[in-house]
Amino acid sequence: MNKLRNYLLFLLALTNSIGGFAASESEPATIDLSELQWGPPGGGNGFPIGLRTARVGIDPATKGITYYAMFPAGSHFDLHWHTYDEYVVIVAGKVNIMLGEESHDLEVGSYVVIPGRMNHSWTVPQGGEDAVILVRRAGPADFHFIE
Repeated sequence: MNKLRNYLLFLLALTNSIGGFAASESEPATIDLSELQWGPPGGGNGFPIGLRTARVGIDPATKGITYYAMFPAGSHFDLHWHTYDEYVVIVAGKVNIMLGEESHDLEVGSYVVIPGRMNHSWTVPQGGEDAVILVRRAGPADFHFIE
């Protein structure tokens, strides 16, 4: 029950981020990372403690959201999967992502495609800087944690 509650709070934070740049695909938009207004820190029950998000927009056709996520140094996002494909760019810091059984160390500029239903987890190295990723989803956000 706590995981469901935290999942719903996480989705609420994504859809209600203060200062999120709501842009449709037909409107031009520019976003400066330094000007993002991050939502409050959250996490727990699978989500990284201290996770913050800033929504960029939503695709009106697929309902897939685009958002930035900031993971504190030393944090971990538990093993999970999503129904729809997820596309990610690392814009700050370093992360390790497990895609299925394969581990990948990623730095700024790295691009990741996570197919729908693929188990994956994220870890940000301890003692380094916070990591920021830009995420675009091919459909509505959902999180299915692997126990």
